[in-house]
Amino acid sequence: MSVDSIVQSTRIVLASRPDGAPTTDNFRLEVVSLPELSEGQVLIRVIYLSLDPYMRGRMSTAESYADPVEIDEVMVGGTVGQVVESRHPQFSAGDYVLAYAGWQSHAVVDGRHLRKLDPAAAPLSTAVGVLGMPGFTAYSGLLKIGQPKAGETVVVAAASGPVGSAVGQIAKAKGARAVGIAGGPEKCAYVLEKLGFDAVVDHRAPDFAEQLRTAVPDGIDVYFENVGGAVAAAVLPLLNLYARVPVCGLIAQYNDTAAPEGPDRLPGFFTRVLVKSLTIRGFIQSEFVPEMFADFQRDVAAWIAEGRFAYREDFVEGIENAPSAFIGLLEGRNFGKLVVRVAEED
Repeated sequence: MSVDSIVQSTRIVLASRPDGAPTTDNFRLEVVSLPELSEGQVLIRVIYLSLDPYMRGRMSTAESYADPVEIDEVMVGGTVGQVVESRHPQFSAGDYVLAYAGWQSHAVVDGRHLRKLDPAAAPLSTAVGVLGMPGFTAYSGLLKIGQPKAGETVVVAAASGPVGSAVGQIAKAKGARAVGIAGGPEKCAYVLEKLGFDAVVDHRAPDFAEQLRTAVPDGIDVYFENVGGAVAAAVLPLLNLYARVPVCGLIAQYNDTAAPEGPDRLPGFFTRVLVKSLTIRGFIQSEFVPEMFADFQRDVAAWIAEGRFAYREDFVEGIENAPSAFIGLLEGRNFGKLVVRVAEED
């Protein structure tokens, strides 16, 4: 390398597969020396690491839309980094880039998989948040599948989180009525007062289902599904004729190791799908990137600049704290987009 010395990377690897909820024992911190760059590669130092619920699925060998992380491999994740050295013609030392470098302090990556970032256009951390994958998940899923119309009611769970908060605000921008579901008074107040939702319901309330029914007197036209579990069960009877349900996640079920107890509810679910002519469509945001990503960045950046779009970030300091922060994410302890600050910006 042309850098002064061999670069070492502090990284978190998958030490074992969890049985149920992950623990810190499923991860291992190690320090490794990085190889010299080959033609077309770039060495980056990671500044921000995004922690997201989908990572729980990558820890498992269960059937999924993406391959699992192998034992002793670096945990996957979106990152913002700065170029230290480049052997790719489109990148130079000092450039800020969006990469999929994972849970590590430094990485050698293929330049073809990087996107250059302008630190003057928006805070760098937003590239893994409101202006990145979480924001685009909300934008693409809601507009492509949910297709909210003016006056309709859109409901989203985890409404204080990075995806849910964007869903509600985009729904409002399209003239729909936004109803959020969140956990606890602080998050509910944020959804109502800061994000500007029309109504919010606390899923921890003992009468949650009845409160939700009261909050949607005209029923639900779009339910953006990212939680599942008891929340989905309360929503299902309230879906209107021709309601649309984009499904991007089921965080309430990610740690389950067996089917829930009780009678089989699948026949009742499909009966509801039939009699209400529901559209339920799972999606992975990457499928919509070619068609919608440019529009997403234009629209959301403009809404933020106009003061019509709020977002919140929850920072954790240090790569070594990523495992405990991720476990907290699955338990709902974060408040806003969870980001690990791996290093300081220049």
